[in-house]
Amino acid sequence: MKKLSFDDLNGKVCVITGGGGIIGRSLCVGLASAGVNIAVIDLVKSAADSLAAELHKEYNIRSIGVEGNVLDKESLTKAKQEINTALGKIDILINCAGGNNAKATTKDEFVNKDGSNLEQSFYGLDIEGFRKVFDLNFLGTILPTMVFTTDMVEKGGGSVLNISSMNGFRPLTKIPAYSAAKASINNFTEWLAVHLAKTNIRVNAIAPGFFLTNQNRFLLTDEKTGELTARGHKILNGTPMGKFGEPDDLQGAALYLLSDISKFVTGIIIPVDGGFNAYSGV
Repeated sequence: MKKLSFDDLNGKVCVITGGGGIIGRSLCVGLASAGVNIAVIDLVKSAADSLAAELHKEYNIRSIGVEGNVLDKESLTKAKQEINTALGKIDILINCAGGNNAKATTKDEFVNKDGSNLEQSFYGLDIEGFRKVFDLNFLGTILPTMVFTTDMVEKGGGSVLNISSMNGFRPLTKIPAYSAAKASINNFTEWLAVHLAKTNIRVNAIAPGFFLTNQNRFLLTDEKTGELTARGHKILNGTPMGKFGEPDDLQGAALYLLSDISKFVTGIIIPVDGGFNAYSGV
């Protein structure tokens, strides 16, 4: 009888954008443990190089750091050439670049009945900040997919993993740009899965629940005390497991979706959220 494993991933070439971030780093470790060769793309070349060196040393895989801007197609095309030369044709793409920004975040959750707090609400948002967050998350998924999946079309197979969020299912107060972008990623994941289905390229996503990262720490913890904010407490109260996720909690779902174990699975978004999406609050 056939033994299930992630062995089919061994030796494949994966490109991960935003690889130097907290979630990206954890996904890289999970992939490297399965023998995947990895190109870590990050805006900060030193961060990409450092992680690539760690992965090679710890797991004896081929790994390189590559500078790349997910909002610049020319930059990504240059990165692809470097990756192809060093590692060969690309089998897997993980679109992990993203994040939120205080300039795209409202200070208040609701508009007062008398409209006295408009500057603290949606109406006071910095539109450039809004655009920056939306573009980073959504266009920063579109452009790498355009560039890096061409190898997969030529080879007749491959896998794309997008990083969505709970915001894509249930938009949260205060962060309209991030929520809208992640909802767009969900829709794009389904659309592209259909579009590429005949090429044997599968397209899926994982939707992390609440993980403490550099992008959301300012919303969930008090900068001075390190204690949870009221919003942080509210999130934990809405998460049946009663805790924030750890980055390593994403590795299993990612490996499942990238492996041939899920070879008939495409166009889905898996929540990894401690039950948040399933909980009505009652």
